[in-house]
Amino acid sequence: MRIVSLAGGIGGARFLRGLKAAAPDARITVIGNTGDDITLFGLRVCPDLDTVMYTLGGGIDEDQGWGRAKESHAVKEELAAYGVEPQWFGLGDRDFATHIVRTQMLAAGYPLSAVTEALCDRWKPGVRLLPMSDERTETHVVIEDEQGRRAVHFQEWWVRLRASVPALSFALVGVENARPAPGVLDAIEEADLVVLPPSNPVVSIGTILQIPGIREAVSAKTVVGVSPIVGGAPVRGMADACLTAIGVQTSAQAVLELYGAGLIDGWLVAEQDTDVRLDGVRVEARPLIMHDVAAAADIARAAVALGGELA
Repeated sequence: MRIVSLAGGIGGARFLRGLKAAAPDARITVIGNTGDDITLFGLRVCPDLDTVMYTLGGGIDEDQGWGRAKESHAVKEELAAYGVEPQWFGLGDRDFATHIVRTQMLAAGYPLSAVTEALCDRWKPGVRLLPMSDERTETHVVIEDEQGRRAVHFQEWWVRLRASVPALSFALVGVENARPAPGVLDAIEEADLVVLPPSNPVVSIGTILQIPGIREAVSAKTVVGVSPIVGGAPVRGMADACLTAIGVQTSAQAVLELYGAGLIDGWLVAEQDTDVRLDGVRVEARPLIMHDVAAAADIARAAVALGGELA
């Protein structure tokens, strides 16, 4: 079976770990969000790609869900001693190595897709991990605070401000020049099933779908989504702040409507959300909290089963 998954960070990575366990013989291609990417200290950082790679490769910090396990922060401390900004984004010493390799390869002319493949050669995540695009795209957030109305990088809003300043809008800078990375459209076209994990529907899944051609390709396939909202609250993170910014309620129903019946064929919701309905979409209720790999595998198994029935 050939499965394509669009994925953001922690929620997507943990779901994918369950998907590997639930469908061990499947050929899984992951299209990763790169709208969160940022350049820090001269290094190109791809948080969502790395979170998927580390999680599936066994190197993730399990407690926080991002960054490397058994990490130290000597470089961060030395940069702070020099007064180098930003100090609100913490990179660990082991993590720095990944960004150094990526930046060197990009500077040598390799596209991000080739760089990601090279990094995965070490981690062997068991899936084919592709960036959504080789072109540089970055999500920026328009806010209004004591400095007035201004745009900041998504990471500053998310990490430094903790989404405490309401977002007025989001903009994917560079999307007008972006194309799907090599292999992305082919993988979607060949897929038996496309799965949307419980990643942020606005700045993870929604960002990937903004790359020209990807939404149209996905819409032509059997698509099963897993709600990132349980009982009116995000499973993890601050998806509610993102949904509010675009005028969408924080509910499984509203996120389903945001994706639309033209995109989604099957929708898994939590047992608290059995009243969710949308014409043309089959909705099924399941426990959706990924307490561990076994729970994530149960969710993934239900998504694959539903996709098989719909196909």
